[in-house]
Amino acid sequence: MTLNVVTLVGRVGGDPDVKYFESGSVVCNCTLAVNRRGRDNDEPDWFNLEMWGKTAEVAANYVRKGRLIGVTGSLKFEYWQDRATGANRSKPVIRVDKLELLGSKRENEANDTGHTSNDEF
Repeated sequence: MTLNVVTLVGRVGGDPDVKYFESGSVVCNCTLAVNRRGRDNDEPDWFNLEMWGKTAEVAANYVRKGRLIGVTGSLKFEYWQDRATGANRSKPVIRVDKLELLGSKRENEANDTGHTSNDEF
C-alpha cells in the first residue's frame, strides 16, 4: 500500500498566478506559509501549491495574499535543468485536490473576497 496525502493550513504568500490554456484547462499556482505547531513562530515553512480546473478557478477568484486557507493534496516533485549552469534542479509542489477558504467573515470581507468562510471546493 502507498499513501501520498498532504494537509496544510496557512496563509497565502502572494496573489495567485493563473494561466489559461487553449484546451480550456486552467492552472493556479501560489505559495502557502505554514507555522509549525510548538515552534516559536520564527519563520514559517513555505510550500508551493498547484491547483487545476474548478479548484484553480475558485482560487483565482477568491484567494488573495494573506488569506487563510486549508488544502489537501499530494506531494510531487518538479525537475528541470538550470539554463545558466546546466545543473539539475528540483522543487517539491503540493498538487491540491481540495481547497477550503478559512478565516472569519470580517477578515474575508477586509480582503475584498465577498465570500463566506469555510467554503470547500
